[in-house]
Amino acid sequence: MTTIHDVNLRGFASDNYSGIHPEVMTAIAAANDGHQVAYGEDVYSARLAEVFRAHFGEGVESFPVFNGTGANVVGLQSMLPRWGAVVCAQSAHINVDEGGAPEKVGGIKLWTVPTEDGKLTPELIDIEARGWGDEHRAQPLVVSLTQSTELGTLYSVEEIRAIADHVHSLGMHLHMDGSRIANAAAALDLPLRAFTRDAGVDVLSVGGTKNGAMVAEAIVVLNPEASEGLTYLRKTNMQLASKMRFVSAQLIALYEGDLYLRNARHSNAMAARLRGAIDSRIAAGEITGVEFTQPTQANGLFLTLPAGVADRLRETFRFYDWDEARREVRWVCSFDTAESDVDSLVELLAAETAAR
Repeated sequence: MTTIHDVNLRGFASDNYSGIHPEVMTAIAAANDGHQVAYGEDVYSARLAEVFRAHFGEGVESFPVFNGTGANVVGLQSMLPRWGAVVCAQSAHINVDEGGAPEKVGGIKLWTVPTEDGKLTPELIDIEARGWGDEHRAQPLVVSLTQSTELGTLYSVEEIRAIADHVHSLGMHLHMDGSRIANAAAALDLPLRAFTRDAGVDVLSVGGTKNGAMVAEAIVVLNPEASEGLTYLRKTNMQLASKMRFVSAQLIALYEGDLYLRNARHSNAMAARLRGAIDSRIAAGEITGVEFTQPTQANGLFLTLPAGVADRLRETFRFYDWDEARREVRWVCSFDTAESDVDSLVELLAAETAAR
């Protein structure tokens, strides 16, 4: 087969738009020869379990899956009885961007809380963490937070620990959506365990696809008392890969060494470069009518643009509207975002806003 897409096409829509990192592609090829036992009884899945134990400590269990929605839905299902509910931010991926899968596939009620920066606090959690014993109300038994958040912000270790302590004091458990966990680790300059297991997280979705993998995420159970039935739920929810060695090999490539950090550091650095360049041009009066709506702490930027500018920029670089009503857009940098991509976007933005 010949290449049929324009390899020079670049964008800032999502870190899902990028290709597969060459080291991940090599790992897939290395796992390809010969036969291995199917459905996760292969040597690569066994190695991946060792890799995750090295990151998170002894006693953790890992379950590779195809995608982030699967990781979140199946992981949350394992934490809840049929009458259980999840408290999450209104902006959470499980609420906004998973097509109703938690409700439709998982049978999970979501109690959502509005936040200014995508981050929950004990006080915000208490808005919906209530009504235990009321047979008319789905019982809030799990809190789910995202690191880094859907708005590109980060929880500190102290913030996660405060949430975990509060949640556990209420008899609830804590889930973390870590689809961009590598970006958080790179930005915080901390090992993965420091802001997950050691901070009180019970069940974790570990991301790979947004950071250079092809089809690879995982559920990692950090506290076995908070989860049960994943062996069966993964199959029931169509997330059990028959040729799982190829899913596991991708995650080994990312997490056995430092590739997950190298990729994330680069995408974070490109986001910081983009933010810094725009801020400087705004200060110099060379970019007008542009305002950032969130701090840039990982690899995502959120900003409002003057009317019509977004559509003109999209003629060159693809990206998404975040809040059309206030002309807010989201730009995301990837492991393969180049400095020239960033600089070209800044120049286009300056030209479009100066032309107003």
